[in-house]
Amino acid sequence: MSVAEIHPTAIVAEGARLGAGVTIGPYATVGAQVVLADGVQVGAHAVLDGITHLGEGVQVLPFASVGLPPQDLKYKGEPTRVEVGPRSIIREHATIHRGSVGGEGVTRLGAECLIMCVAHVGHDCQLEDKVILANNVMLGGHVHIGDNVFVGGGTAIHQSVRIGRQAVIGGMSGVERDVIPFGSCMGNRARLIGLNLIGLKRRGFGREAINALRAAYRGLFLGRGTFDARVALVAQEHGDQAQVAEVLAFIEASSRRGLMRAGRQAGEAEAEAA
Repeated sequence: MSVAEIHPTAIVAEGARLGAGVTIGPYATVGAQVVLADGVQVGAHAVLDGITHLGEGVQVLPFASVGLPPQDLKYKGEPTRVEVGPRSIIREHATIHRGSVGGEGVTRLGAECLIMCVAHVGHDCQLEDKVILANNVMLGGHVHIGDNVFVGGGTAIHQSVRIGRQAVIGGMSGVERDVIPFGSCMGNRARLIGLNLIGLKRRGFGREAINALRAAYRGLFLGRGTFDARVALVAQEHGDQAQVAEVLAFIEASSRRGLMRAGRQAGEAEAEAA
């Protein structure tokens, strides 16, 4: 079993737990409550602090910081934490803040996420597996992002927004509302422009599933009548299809921000009755 390799200029506090094969680069700082699983790589000048757990094979590149206090004026040093899943990559100057007592108390990234340069993951965010945040993405606190979501560079996502799995967010967007699973949105302020068809095809979704999602999207966001009536009709006509059922469940779930609707790029949705 290989021991950790620590550069002489790095500072590793007493109490930190390092797995086999961990490497810590020049001038990096690792706090006393940090746990690094086997094979974690910490680059030069990176800072890991607080109750922070990095899973097997995680890479933290130079000048990134993980586990620092949340940007929440109510935070008074409570023992909140950060968890990063195995094989995730945190690029240069990215920041991931620990949770807050006003949330779940933990900021969590799943497995194989990629957090690109200068991206920010705010307190209590929950990212599922294989999420990609491109350069300069900003997540407010309490954002939840499902599996395989791609967020384009320079995008800002408002606190407490939900992004369903397999969605794609265009670069330089301002996202204030929840985005359905498999959806595609962009703009300032962002609106739905359709489905993430490229992502669906790349990840092996069949023609039947894609056609059902397209029909459901048209019914939900481009149809006539009130939104509640459209939801009921889509549930009746397509609700037995697994991916459509997932979208409907997402719509029915509790939301603090409300649901994003279709914009002009996709043909403006019909006005809803009050």
